[in-house]
Order: sequence, then C-alpha cells, then structure tokens
Amino acid sequence: MRLTTKGRFAVTAMIDLALREDEGPVTLAGISERQKISLSYLEQLFGKLRRRDLVGSVRGPGGGYRLARPLAEISVADIIFAVDEPMDATQCGGKGNCMDQQPCMTHDLWMSLNAHMYDYLDSVSLSSLVDKQRDAHPSAVLHDHRPRVRVRRERVAA
Repeated sequence: MRLTTKGRFAVTAMIDLALREDEGPVTLAGISERQKISLSYLEQLFGKLRRRDLVGSVRGPGGGYRLARPLAEISVADIIFAVDEPMDATQCGGKGNCMDQQPCMTHDLWMSLNAHMYDYLDSVSLSSLVDKQRDAHPSAVLHDHRPRVRVRRERVAA
C-alpha cells in the first residue's frame, strides 16, 4: 500500500491554498508555479475537491479558489478521499475474498492497519499542517504577488 501522487499533490495544494487564502481567491496557476504541479493535474484534483465541498471557485477577474470550510474542519483524510485515493492495505479491497472467496490469514491485520491509517489521517487537520508550515518557514514569503484587478465605478450624473 502506498499513497500516490494524487493524494500527496492534493494535500500539498490545499496547504498552499490555505496559506494564501486571506489574500483572496488563489489561482491554480499560482499553486502550479509554486508547487511545481501540472496545471491540468491541479484542475482535475480541484474539480474533485470542489465536488466534495472542500473548496469553492470564484469566477471572473481576480477569481480562483477558496476553502469551503474552516481549516480546522478539513482533515487530511477528507482531502485524500475527495480525490479518490485508495487507502487499502488488503489485496481484496476489503471484501474478504482473497483466498478462494475466503479471507486470507492476514486479512484482519490489514483491515486493522486500514482503520489505523484512516484514524490517523482523520486526526490531522489542514489547520495543523498550515500552522507547521508557518512555524517552519516564518520568514518565507507566502504572499501571492499577482496583480489585483480593481473595478472603478464612476458616478453617472442624473
């Protein structure tokens, strides 16, 4: 069992988004550039994250993505499962039919490992990962320096 790039990239992208969210919507192009993740791959991941209500999109000039829930309410397990990352140590997909339609001798061991992995990933919040990044890199520039689009409204004389 291993975590693929899909899960790792989704968690990384969500940390990046969370670190910059207070500046407004965050673009996938910005995340792609900072994290060296393909833009098309991020688009696929964020489509899944949006469908699971972990992020919301903002259209138009100055648009991008925002978190759909508070940081503390999003766990690593939420992110990984949102992008359809399988977290299963069994060979049978948890069905118990590994040996001639019967559970293998180690089935319960691997099912227990699955439960422990889920419990651990569910206990790690996006908030704690963001805090660790801020503590580890306090002098790092975390600001998105893209140009802001401002809309001017002119008064029309009546």
